[in-house]
Amino acid sequence: MTTTLRPTEPLQRTAEGNRSRRFAVCVNSRPVGTLHLATHPAFGPSVAQILDLRIDEQDRGRGRGTVAALAAEEVARGWNCRRLEASVPAEQTALLRLAGALGYVERNRNMAKPLPRQPPALPPGSVGRRMTEAEYGPWLTREKARYERTVVERGATEREAREKSERDHAALLPDGIGTPDVLISVLEHEGETVGTLWVAGRSAGFDGAYIYDVEVAAEHRGRGHGRSLMLYAETDAIAAGATRIGLNVFADNTPALRLYESLGYTPTRHHLYKQLL
Repeated sequence: MTTTLRPTEPLQRTAEGNRSRRFAVCVNSRPVGTLHLATHPAFGPSVAQILDLRIDEQDRGRGRGTVAALAAEEVARGWNCRRLEASVPAEQTALLRLAGALGYVERNRNMAKPLPRQPPALPPGSVGRRMTEAEYGPWLTREKARYERTVVERGATEREAREKSERDHAALLPDGIGTPDVLISVLEHEGETVGTLWVAGRSAGFDGAYIYDVEVAAEHRGRGHGRSLMLYAETDAIAAGATRIGLNVFADNTPALRLYESLGYTPTRHHLYKQLL
């Protein structure tokens, strides 16, 4: 039997050059699932995404998903894409195994944890406070530069990364340090600034508070201040009325992953990619 993709709609195009198309996954012309492929709205027409891949329950376990994913690669190559990305919920372990077998590599993951009823205590000598207006400007400059580097690493040009950073920060911080439901803080230890924290009491696409950035100054790393910042994030989230807190972490950031796991965070979604040769 032959598994193929059959388009179920015309190829969709945008003025910016992005593409999107839905397909039926077919076995000898019999539909057994669906696939939605599109180029990335932020990283442009050179990066494709598998937005959805579903195989009907009675047809699972027969390699249909594998063939459909490989066929999606061929479509993406035909669109002149250099990379294919996919996001997989953590509970869908079969899809994660399939992605690994097909050569996908994890780039980053979302993690979350339920919050305790009472805010955790910080270690002796450590205290959190709100960032001042004078501190905000330099912090924002550093934050944008870090963000731009991560975007460039995903294949964007420096110009594209800069433009995306400006758009995203303008959307998330429209009123700067005074943006509602945003808490930007400084951690001090024995009177010295050792790190910064950006927490949103609410975040689009996530039911709870969200940590957008946590940073320990380079000269103060390795002394437990990252854990203190994470505990202070929980304090901020509880004060905002949240019962759950989430974050994003890059898969190669082993120290951060170990820290988050030790604090009770568990994966909720894995973001994967594959270079197309």
